[in-house]
Amino acid sequence: MSVISAENLHKAYGDVRALDGFELSVEPGQIVGLIGPNGSGKTTALNAILGLVSLDRGDLTVMGRNPGRERASLMTEVAYIADTGILPRWMKVRDLLRYVSRVHPAFDLSAAKSHLARTDILLDKPVSVLSKGMHVQLHLAIVLAIDAPLLVLDEPTLGLDIIYRQQFYDALLNDYMDERRSILVTTHEVREIEHILTDVVFIHHGRSVLNLSTSAIAERFMKLTCNSRDGFAEAPLYSKQTLSGYEHVFRDVERSKLAEYGAVSTPHLAELFVAVMGDE
Repeated sequence: MSVISAENLHKAYGDVRALDGFELSVEPGQIVGLIGPNGSGKTTALNAILGLVSLDRGDLTVMGRNPGRERASLMTEVAYIADTGILPRWMKVRDLLRYVSRVHPAFDLSAAKSHLARTDILLDKPVSVLSKGMHVQLHLAIVLAIDAPLLVLDEPTLGLDIIYRQQFYDALLNDYMDERRSILVTTHEVREIEHILTDVVFIHHGRSVLNLSTSAIAERFMKLTCNSRDGFAEAPLYSKQTLSGYEHVFRDVERSKLAEYGAVSTPHLAELFVAVMGDE
């Protein structure tokens, strides 16, 4: 059973088509990056997956459930970290942990305290006095203490410094991820997460314009670094001039043909995103 199965999703707000045939599939053990420009439909897609938005049409199941009709039971198996602090700021950390332990059947209070013991967060401090980095650490400690098969992350490290961001993703890999669990993450810090992704989905104008595993991307897309501006047998998706020459991104071209012109490598996701969006 797929963790997330989304087929031909449509959602409009007046004349604006937030989702226009969006497709997504997430399987156990996958870390899927949902990447797109502002206004591309990322937030609407996530809200639909979390049961917060009713779709105009399309087929969507999450953990085998319909998110709109079965949200209460679904939320026992899905954890979520948003781009803004959503924990109650008026509660003390200790009281927040006690509250979660009473309302969430899968929450392990001792595990949450163990995670927090690795941080500088004190149990008697109000959430309101925590820095943004600590706020995210607290939220992550709660999530890690819940045995949720699916974790949805919406710009989880937005506004954090590089140390906090690195600690966050290290904790995900070391303390959460295994072959039974899956992560769906959106972020503008693409270079920061591309090494942990198993699959990538580019969304643009509410449509999936690229949906591939990272291994398939390495096979199908190539970056050529050379001194030539043009004159190739196949036209590149994207080209740019650099201080050392030119960089071109190609799709479905034999590496041996490109190697005649210069150095061939796999483009970074940020470079691939610009290339594919330009092609769109």
